[in-house]
Amino acid sequence: MTTLEMPHVSDCSVSACSYNHDGCHAFAINVSGDNGTADCATFIPLSIKGGLDVVSPQVGACQRADCSHNDNLECTAASVQIGAANAGDTANCLTYATA
Repeated sequence: MTTLEMPHVSDCSVSACSYNHDGCHAFAINVSGDNGTADCATFIPLSIKGGLDVVSPQVGACQRADCSHNDNLECTAASVQIGAANAGDTANCLTYATA
């Protein structure tokens, strides 16, 4: 898999993230977590907005080996959605599905 083939972040509904302003502006996100959900490890809760002006964000790494889309720690989903999986969550990979 090359960087041109990495899954894109098709949607991010986490308004409290510094990388989200009219969509995700991070070059790549990482998915991690061990609490039963797949957390967006790139989530940064600052009032300042950051990231690239023009970007098509992608999944850089997935540390959730138990996800059905994970193949050798690479995400094989066509695209991923980021949002809150449960009330009180900050940012989760909503595409995560246990294998």
